[in-house]
Amino acid sequence: MTVDRSYVYIVGVAALLGTFEQIVLLAVVAAGDQAYGRAVLRAVEASLTTDRSISAGSVYATLDRLEAQCLLASRLERGTAARRGRARRFYRLTHQGARALTEARTSLERMWRGVRWPMEAMP
Repeated sequence: MTVDRSYVYIVGVAALLGTFEQIVLLAVVAAGDQAYGRAVLRAVEASLTTDRSISAGSVYATLDRLEAQCLLASRLERGTAARRGRARRFYRLTHQGARALTEARTSLERMWRGVRWPMEAMP
C-alpha cells in the first residue's frame, strides 16, 4: 500500500495555543514586571470563573513550554533574605507571544461573529 504524502497542512502559532496557554500568557501580561511563577498562578486562579483548582505544576510546566516555544522569555533574579536566598524567575511576553495571542483572539472573534450568546442547546 502506498500513501500519498503530496499535501502540506500548515498551522499558524495561534491555532496551536490552547485555552490554558492563552490564560497563562495573559496572566503574564497582566502581572507586568511582577510576572513570576506564583504571581502568574494567582492571576490564572483569579481569572477562572469555576471553582476548579489549578496546580502550581501545571502553570510552571506551561510557562516552561511557552518559553521553549519562544512565546515567553525569562530572567532569573537573585534571592533575597526574605526568600532565604532562593532566586525568582520573572517572565515577559515576546514579540512572537504577542503575535500568537493577537492571532488567537482574531481567530476566535471571527468564529464568534453571528453566533447567538448566550448559547442554547440545539434541538
